[in-house]
Amino acid sequence: MKTEVLSADSPDALPHALEVLKGGGVVAFPTDTVYGIGAMVFDAGAVARLYAAKGRPPEKAIPVLVGQIEDASKVAARVTPSAKKLAEAFWPGALTLVLPKLSTVPEIVSTYPTIGVRLPNHAVARALLTLAGPLAVTSANLSGMNSHLHARAVLADLKGRIDLLIDGGPCPGGVPSTVLDCTVEPPEILRAGPISIEAIVAVLEA
Repeated sequence: MKTEVLSADSPDALPHALEVLKGGGVVAFPTDTVYGIGAMVFDAGAVARLYAAKGRPPEKAIPVLVGQIEDASKVAARVTPSAKKLAEAFWPGALTLVLPKLSTVPEIVSTYPTIGVRLPNHAVARALLTLAGPLAVTSANLSGMNSHLHARAVLADLKGRIDLLIDGGPCPGGVPSTVLDCTVEPPEILRAGPISIEAIVAVLEA
């Protein structure tokens, strides 16, 4: 497979990325944390290609990125009151909320009854997600290796494994998102990240 590279500044970048995604392809793009690779969340075949590109174990669920808060309801069966407060406080941003999964989400995305959802704070990512709708997205690196802040590092890892790389320059964050399980009360941190437990507690107790 040939991996195309387009600058995010190119007027063709987002329309072409949408075309690739709709055709079942896998696209890498910058986010506010690290570079990610995404596929259409409701296309099980495309998500399978995403796993293959990374060499990711199939039992590891893939989070979903959305372009606007309302899109969480396209993959989540319910946005809990705690999750709603947290989304309003921290989205767009580096907080992934684990929510009850809609039955229409393919099992290959998550074999669990839950789904991780995030709205990234990055113009390129949000523009693509607004065009494409929710995407299954994981970090753009080989499984078990470090995540990447630069397009050239993504290409070194995944050249020939993905269809398209959108080069949007360095990612500003560098640390994967905080992951919070909102299916329990009080919500539980599953992975520490840029959003601190103190900031989360402050919002929940406000």
